[in-house]
Amino acid sequence: MIIFGTRTYLYQLTILMLTCRHCGNPAAHTVRKHVTRFTLFFVPLFPVSTKYATQCTFCGMEQEVPKEWAEQSQAQAAGAPGGEAYGWAQQPYQHPGA
Repeated sequence: MIIFGTRTYLYQLTILMLTCRHCGNPAAHTVRKHVTRFTLFFVPLFPVSTKYATQCTFCGMEQEVPKEWAEQSQAQAAGAPGGEAYGWAQQPYQHPGA
């Protein structure tokens, strides 16, 4: 019997202060990278899909963004004074729905 499937991992790239398009409040938005990997016997082997999104910490609205925008935002936050305080998650955490 072969056990296979997929698992989604989330990487927090940075946190930005933006005005939410949904609720209109100026709030922190996390920029995340969603990586879905094919697993064989619960061992992640290779990525199947990669998506980037921002999530409002006030209302929880999540919006998909282009890869270039997410990487540029991450680079700007890391280069800004105190940008590292926003955090870079080295280890992924598992998506609650997976």
